[in-house]
Amino acid sequence: MARLAVFTDLFTRPTWLNVLTLLAGVILAPGRRTVTAALRILGRERDRDFCTFHRVLNRVAWSSRAAAGHLLLLLIKVFVPAGEAVVIGLDDTIERRWGPKISARGIYRDPVRSSKGHFVKASGLRWLSAMLLVRVPWADRVMALPFLTLLAPSKRFYDGKSRSPKTLLDWARQAARQIRRWLPDRYIVLVADSAFAAIEFLAAVRKHVCVVTRLRLDANLFEFPRPKRKARGRPPIRGKPHKKLSAILKDRNVSWTRYRVSLWYGRTNRTVEIATGTALWYRGGVPPVPIRWLLVRDPTGELDPQAFLATDLNAHPRDILAWFVSRWQVEVTFEEVRAHLGVKWTPVLGPEAKLEKGRSV
Repeated sequence: MARLAVFTDLFTRPTWLNVLTLLAGVILAPGRRTVTAALRILGRERDRDFCTFHRVLNRVAWSSRAAAGHLLLLLIKVFVPAGEAVVIGLDDTIERRWGPKISARGIYRDPVRSSKGHFVKASGLRWLSAMLLVRVPWADRVMALPFLTLLAPSKRFYDGKSRSPKTLLDWARQAARQIRRWLPDRYIVLVADSAFAAIEFLAAVRKHVCVVTRLRLDANLFEFPRPKRKARGRPPIRGKPHKKLSAILKDRNVSWTRYRVSLWYGRTNRTVEIATGTALWYRGGVPPVPIRWLLVRDPTGELDPQAFLATDLNAHPRDILAWFVSRWQVEVTFEEVRAHLGVKWTPVLGPEAKLEKGRSV
């Protein structure tokens, strides 16, 4: 009750009492956490005022976004000491839902059952979830704790509506800026997979958060422009072309540093070699984004070389690698939500998840 007291200002007093009842039922109920299941486990399925509990959700007179902000501040107060980076994992997933009243349902590619030569569709709701990545002392591992989940419908959902379509990156941009407003004085790291490695998204949020994501080995990188001399004309926005990361992998003159990663997708104490540098990621028509790139290779040759980026040029390579590796816990949370709460998630797995999904999940 002491923990939940921070949410009382979001509800009226009668509604808050009903919320407490639903929370108690949700904690106790097995399987899917519906309102009916919560009331049944408490022995109140025959109450005449059962519809009052349904109105807590279907009327939504309270702000779920404000509740998400309260929850984030509560989690940070418990798990993230002052001065440490607030690491947040961002990923999307599909909830399999059907029915005529599910208006935001769309058809998406199923990344689990699809391959390069076989395309499998999945029908349902696409959710974008932000999770706080923290090491929980009593669990002795990093856990992904969801605090904000957004519905990101497909483009077809907006047909015939006055609202303009919003892409997944638009929702991610709004989520990043909302998190910054909740945490104006904290250093925020947003960890995402390759779906969010877009120059437009990085350019829109890099002043608010540090984004860590994957980077293509053939990305168009450039050197930083030299200071322009006193002359007419517009100052240059980029310098000479930077060497491709795929070429750096083959360059024998590159200095590689060995690091031992404590947790690498289900394995402990894996040794990797990294090389890093700074550059401008540029594409015509979009402002260039300064990044710190990071190349990671496996000395044993078991894993393919991978490249990552961070929008904070001062970020340490060891931190960048540790932040991105912790992103795997987002996939674990999706799986645990499916098993514990009965939600039919279809996790959008990245390449690293396909490699290790048989062991970690």
